Amino acid sequence: MDRTQGLSAEEAAARLAREGPNEIRREKGKSLWAILGGQFRGAMTWLLVGACIVSGALGEVVDAIAIGAIIVLNALIGFVQEYRASRAMNALKAMTAPRARVRRGGQLETLAAKDIVVGDLLVLDAGDVVAADALLLEVHALSVDEATLTGESMPVEKDTAPTAEGTPLAERTDQVFMGTSVGNGSALAVVTQTGMKTELGRIASLLAEVKSEPTPLEGRLEQVGRLLLVLCLVIAGIVALLGLLRGHPWLEVLMSSVSLAVAAVPEGLAAIVTVALAIGVQRMAKRNVLVRKLPAVETLGCTTVICTDKTGTLTTGTMSVREVWGPDHDRVLDVAAAASDAELDATGTAGSGDPTEVAILKAALERGIEGGAIEKERARVTVHPFDADRKRMSIRRADHVLYVKGALELMLPLCTTGQEGALEANRELASRGLRVLAVAVGEGEEEQSLELVGLLGLADPPRPEAIEAVRQARAAGIRTIMITGDHPLTALAIAREMGIVLPGEDPKEIVHARATPEDKLRIVRSWKARGEIVAMTGDGVNDAPALREAHIGIAMGVTGTEVSREASSMVLTNDDFASIVAAVREGRGIFDNVRKTLVYLLTGNFGELVLMLGASIVGLPLPHTALQIQWINLVTDGLPALVLVMDPPDQDVLTQPPRKATEPILGASQWQAVIATGLLESSVVLGVFVWALGSHDATGARSLAFSVLVFAEVFRAFSARSTSLVFFETGVFTNVRLLMGIAFTIALQIGLSELTWTRDLFGITSMTHADLLVCGAIGLVPVTLIELFKLARRALRRGEATVVAPPA
Repeated sequence: MDRTQGLSAEEAAARLAREGPNEIRREKGKSLWAILGGQFRGAMTWLLVGACIVSGALGEVVDAIAIGAIIVLNALIGFVQEYRASRAMNALKAMTAPRARVRRGGQLETLAAKDIVVGDLLVLDAGDVVAADALLLEVHALSVDEATLTGESMPVEKDTAPTAEGTPLAERTDQVFMGTSVGNGSALAVVTQTGMKTELGRIASLLAEVKSEPTPLEGRLEQVGRLLLVLCLVIAGIVALLGLLRGHPWLEVLMSSVSLAVAAVPEGLAAIVTVALAIGVQRMAKRNVLVRKLPAVETLGCTTVICTDKTGTLTTGTMSVREVWGPDHDRVLDVAAAASDAELDATGTAGSGDPTEVAILKAALERGIEGGAIEKERARVTVHPFDADRKRMSIRRADHVLYVKGALELMLPLCTTGQEGALEANRELASRGLRVLAVAVGEGEEEQSLELVGLLGLADPPRPEAIEAVRQARAAGIRTIMITGDHPLTALAIAREMGIVLPGEDPKEIVHARATPEDKLRIVRSWKARGEIVAMTGDGVNDAPALREAHIGIAMGVTGTEVSREASSMVLTNDDFASIVAAVREGRGIFDNVRKTLVYLLTGNFGELVLMLGASIVGLPLPHTALQIQWINLVTDGLPALVLVMDPPDQDVLTQPPRKATEPILGASQWQAVIATGLLESSVVLGVFVWALGSHDATGARSLAFSVLVFAEVFRAFSARSTSLVFFETGVFTNVRLLMGIAFTIALQIGLSELTWTRDLFGITSMTHADLLVCGAIGLVPVTLIELFKLARRALRRGEATVVAPPA
């Protein structure tokens, strides 16, 4: 190929027509209407729709409006989440270079990147974004930042030496790739692939293939919804059959049976779940975690595997000098700083230039050696820049000393003194995953007869807080899997230092180095196939397919690309692994709150059904009217349940093993609690109703039973906070909102009997203070028995433990 001419305009036009534009195709997404319509799937949604229609038909307009508002709110939340997720491919498109310089017909032209074709000669300089995949023809001290594509933490030094077919992407030093950026140097390259055939395009194809799946919480709520739907139909059928057999009018039978079915639906469940997740979002924001998809809050709580990137997440993301070898460490750093082109800013905490040289200048500054002072006192005379063949650079300064740094294997033949022990030290440092640089000094213009001053071992160090977070994750039963584009030795060294790989453990399944986008996707799918709940962290374009494939994708907010953030469920604002573990604690607490609130709600609904069915079966008048049932559901599914879901996580939540993915939101113990407590509550209320019928008319008896049931259910909220601790052990004032919610609900109930128009509306009689005190006292009976049962069970378990324990 003629490197001075490039393609002719005619040939370039023909190839563009044949191959198509050099751009990443947008995935064909759903229309806005399709996304919105998709939010109205699922048994729970249709159960609420049915409850809304029935409530309207029964004349309960307020109830119908409230249920309808819940349906619309949940649909809007789901719509926003899915719409934002669909933008990941658009962000991928923004990664490509908008303009590029090429040689065509012997002339240097600047073109739109989409007009680049195979065979074009790309002209690259520092700061350029590479417009297409290309093979390097000429290189001048070229280094390229490929972190977003490969995960490699260090800039890649490029040359024209051919690499073998099948070489990992991070090691293809004779090629440059679309979407990466030139850090230093310049080059001439011939385009080999464009558009969707590039490495970036291949990742885009993978991203389009990955389909989102329901979160564990969504799946569990769907199961509960289907069960409640069946339960409602069965109840309505039983009541209708009993009414018809007794000769009641069919319209009355229909209204009664439908009222009972609606009573079985916890209308507030969807709103309560939304509130629980929203509270979790606020708490996680304080932990430096921004949540993009609400269900991900709970999903993180049942995570069993965290697949994490190394650079910037487990490590600081910046190179630092970790080891110095040589007889005089200060002299080693002085020589290394004098052989550097980078510069530090005024604070000494950041700099411009090669990251390795910035790290050297920082380490030197810590020992009082200032790069700026070196430039003033020993001004540079000549510079031999780094070359891929020589693998070293040298600077001759005004003190007539030649300062050299580079690869030890190529510098040793040039050294005449100082080599003793250098090879052994180099092997030891390299075995720990450190990048090793040799530094030397000489006299004269040529790089010969040098004195080896020492060695520097550099690496991206682990975050101290991440080491503790890995330990906490292990204690919580969560496996940490490292997936990185870095060198295997570097990855393994960091994994061992952080406790990801412990002595005696096989790192084969724990540490994955030189991982490609396909590798990351395969690893995530492999863990999912084992039934694990997988969280995946990442910051680059190459992480996006795996981020979307994982149950929960966690992107880096500081170093992450827009592509990775759009493909994720959460974003870390500080790129710190420790924030993930803190968020796991919140997620587990949220699930526990949703579970105990659901038990609280279903217990009340089950108790109401047993009460009404029991009275109907034995031939008694119905203890409550349809409007009274709706009021009971409103006040008990309202404030008490909404504030119950705001409980803080238990202190020991991270010492418990993760929940299994197949574990239902309501297991056998939860259903037992629903049934037992519901039977207890309904028995107490039915007993009050039967007793009251002996001295009151049906309206008076309903009034007493009405208040007793409301009081019993709101008082039970205290007990619902824990299945093992009695209410004063849970910390009465750790959830002040619950106290206020219960007090407000009791005040509302008392107010119903105080106003004439509310008495007429609900069909109740006026109640004296003595009546209210009696109702309140009886309402305390169920919760008191529940708390006594907790104490008895605890004492029994302690007795069993004493019997089993061996003698001291």
